[in-house]
Amino acid sequence: MQLEHIDKYYGQQHVLSDVSFAMQDGEVLGLLGPNGAGKSTLMKVIVGLVHAQGLIQVPERIGYLPERNPLYDEMFVREYLLFMARLGKVIRPQERVEILIQRVGLTPEAHKRIGQLSKGYRQRVGLAQALLNDPDLLVLDEPTTGLDPNQLVEIRTLIRQLGRDRMVILSTHILQEVREMCDRVVILDHGIIKADCPIGEIDNLETLFRSKTDGN
Repeated sequence: MQLEHIDKYYGQQHVLSDVSFAMQDGEVLGLLGPNGAGKSTLMKVIVGLVHAQGLIQVPERIGYLPERNPLYDEMFVREYLLFMARLGKVIRPQERVEILIQRVGLTPEAHKRIGQLSKGYRQRVGLAQALLNDPDLLVLDEPTTGLDPNQLVEIRTLIRQLGRDRMVILSTHILQEVREMCDRVVILDHGIIKADCPIGEIDNLETLFRSKTDGN
């Protein structure tokens, strides 16, 4: 995946300014920034929901989990995923759904209505949906928001596993999430990339983040 000189305006507001970076398979990239930094807009640009100026080269198969994941609460988990698989023209939809139910840890809850699920299991449904087309690029917007400590550990582990054989971008404003899950961090502030470096080369992520987002 490659982005070059991405610019986005909403009216007079310059939401993204000259954003450029590339990714390779097997990489989990954390898009880190304060609220209002432009993270969600950039993700929508990447998945094709928002038009922007610049060069955007992304894989044909993309999976997307938005921050506010729209689910049909009245549908059963397995029923919903099968419905979405057929809607997306997934090959062998029943087989694919069963594989994903097991992979994301939904087996004990697959017989329940989505409206009965905890936040953590709702996130798993969203992840399974995003994986239906076996994407080469998985885009996750604030995937751990609102999870309890046990759910956090499980979802972090799952995201790391998913990043072994595809590109994963996840946005967050929580530094620990980046340390726990990501190989690399891109710090975004007021729509501008302030830093782009491997996690292993950062001595203190908090110090770096503060130095890049408070005007210093």
